[in-house]
Amino acid sequence: MLLGRWQPFEWTVASRFLRDGRLQSLFIMSGVAIGVAVIVFMSALMEGLQANLVKRVLTAQPHIQVVPPKEAVRIQHASGAALHAVALQAPSQRLQSIDQWQALLKQLRAMPDVRVASPAVSGSSFVLRGTTSRSLNLTAVDLLLHEQIVHLSEKVVAGQARLDASDILIGTELALDMGVTVGDKLLLQTGMGASHYFVIAGILDWGNKGANQHNGFIALHSGQSLLGYPGGVTRIDLTVGDIYQAEEVAQRIQTDTHLQADSWISTNAQFFSAVHSQSMANTAIRFFVGLSVAFGIASVLVVSVVQRSKEIGILRAMGISRGQVMRVFLLQGGLLALGGAVLGSALGVLALKLWLASVRSADGSPMFLIHIDAAMLLQALALATVTGLLAALAPALRAARLDPVVAIRG
Repeated sequence: MLLGRWQPFEWTVASRFLRDGRLQSLFIMSGVAIGVAVIVFMSALMEGLQANLVKRVLTAQPHIQVVPPKEAVRIQHASGAALHAVALQAPSQRLQSIDQWQALLKQLRAMPDVRVASPAVSGSSFVLRGTTSRSLNLTAVDLLLHEQIVHLSEKVVAGQARLDASDILIGTELALDMGVTVGDKLLLQTGMGASHYFVIAGILDWGNKGANQHNGFIALHSGQSLLGYPGGVTRIDLTVGDIYQAEEVAQRIQTDTHLQADSWISTNAQFFSAVHSQSMANTAIRFFVGLSVAFGIASVLVVSVVQRSKEIGILRAMGISRGQVMRVFLLQGGLLALGGAVLGSALGVLALKLWLASVRSADGSPMFLIHIDAAMLLQALALATVTGLLAALAPALRAARLDPVVAIRG
């Protein structure tokens, strides 16, 4: 039944109209191709840039950190008499161990959104060597688990990522300040007076001077002993399947556990806002390019309707239905858009390859990776084709409403 309604006649007439107006067809297909090439190039470039920026942010931190809640002032009331506080002073926040963290760890790992959960102990210490001392933000981790969250092995520039009982990993700036290298010993001392000698197993480069100067890693059991949390942990680091859903997962964890859950989105609010703004700019570019393509196709088809009004009138007089006339012009719009989209996708991919080959970092490596996604190309083709059909709708309606007698006389 559908084949009977959709006859080859429309294809024949539409292709003939396009061939007769070769110059017009060439110009509009070129316009569509340029528009689609811009969409493909900009979309892939911005997505690659966003992925690179997010990767750089998340290589140094987990997606979510679960920590004990902040301490707050609680007003005490004496029996039989009300005590009125003139002023309340917030208490100083102390690092605390998470209560029953082993059970919490199992609970978090059972959540469908959580991929990896790693316990950690963090605290401040001093690095001493001779007369030189430096402050150090010390983190004690289970290296096998932590490696799945933050890839320390990828940041090692000397030695290896190893954390035995007396091993420590430090940054390049701290190693330079202290005049040490792999295999040397450092004395770590905490504010509570505990101290221990550690051997440098590896030197890390975070790509940030502050991080290289003040961050250090030791084994979890060593950190629990040195920092005064025997058997305890001060935080649990998590990764989730969808990084952009991290804030929702954190809110759910906070509701279920009554602990504080900080996602990378909340701790990097300005960065996330910039990424969101970039996505909105990409969407705006797609919209306006699509709009210009639609107006281009519509203008050419309106001119085609005016130029071929007599032919349309003759076809109508021969018994061609209004629906068939509409389909003729809808087909023209769809074919112009599809042909231009195929050409534009090829141009966009070529432009990306040329850009990747020409724009390099100082060491000759690509600035960041850009993946040419087949799904994105299919979306561009579908978007252009639908845009062409919608743009052809008004001219098609106008052609279908032409009075055969008036059109032939005109």
